[in-house]
Amino acid sequence: MANTKSAIKAARKTQRNAARNQTIKTRLKTLAKAAKAAAAGTDAEKARAAAIAYTSALDRAVKSNVIHRNAASHHKSQYAKIIFAKK
Repeated sequence: MANTKSAIKAARKTQRNAARNQTIKTRLKTLAKAAKAAAAGTDAEKARAAAIAYTSALDRAVKSNVIHRNAASHHKSQYAKIIFAKK
């Protein structure tokens, strides 16, 4: 348990940030599943829209330091490969 006022405040802040990060990561997983399902389908435009939404969410997660920029870059490149293969 935290002993000082600053440590107590830091513990509260950590809980808030962890909750925020968890919601962002959950959203990323949901969008990734949607993009993968859309890519497996026949509608190329739907797959492209899902990949764009996922890419945008990855960029926002990087901006708020939820995931590393190289991890986001890796995921974006993998989904771009899938989407361009659909064309």
